[in-house]
Amino acid sequence: MIRKRPIGQPVNGWQVPPHPDMPMIDGAYARLEVMQAKAHAADLHAANIADKDGEIWTYLPYGPFKTEKTYRDWMNGFEGSTDPVFFAIYDKETKAFGGVASYLRIKPNDGSIEVGHINFAPRLQKTRAATEAIFLMMDWAFAQGYRRFEWKCDALNSGSMAAARRFGFFYEGTFRQATMYKGRNRDTAWFAVIDKDWDALKQAYQVWLDPKNFDEDGRQIKRLSELTFAMSGQ
Repeated sequence: MIRKRPIGQPVNGWQVPPHPDMPMIDGAYARLEVMQAKAHAADLHAANIADKDGEIWTYLPYGPFKTEKTYRDWMNGFEGSTDPVFFAIYDKETKAFGGVASYLRIKPNDGSIEVGHINFAPRLQKTRAATEAIFLMMDWAFAQGYRRFEWKCDALNSGSMAAARRFGFFYEGTFRQATMYKGRNRDTAWFAVIDKDWDALKQAYQVWLDPKNFDEDGRQIKRLSELTFAMSGQ
């Protein structure tokens, strides 16, 4: 008797999703605009230098940028890039740009896409716009037919690790000595959300982002982590 080896489930009716080429993604609290040096460098650099110790750059392979010119030059290097695709994040409540994030490792044929290069200036951190920005990027990807949305970070970056879990990503393991940057080793922690997770996680985000979830002082009533953990089954 010939034994059949196990194989993956067939993916029926799936179509290759488009490459992200939209000029913006708009939400209730945040607007993501494709990053352009002329439009965004000055505002973002001004926001970034509020971080006096440059800690927002610790786990990124570039920065900090002492001058607007050096930041603008870096930004010019990514204009027109198809991978990564950078967005500048506008906070509608403060009426100011406060950070960037990108799609990268974009593999439409596999249905896989990653969010990365996340850099939130102090004024964007811990805001509704910051959370909604990640939600909007995930929602766009799954609405287009992507099957897998990844988050990777330095395994020593406890803030990014906690953020991934708060956002509902599943920890999938750590790749030891995966790469090097700024002359030091990086073990890379892998997280992901897949399409079958998304319906429940999307509901969690919608509950959290609902204006009724915030008191008169803008403080959250239900924490996103409580909602994502409950709805994702983590």
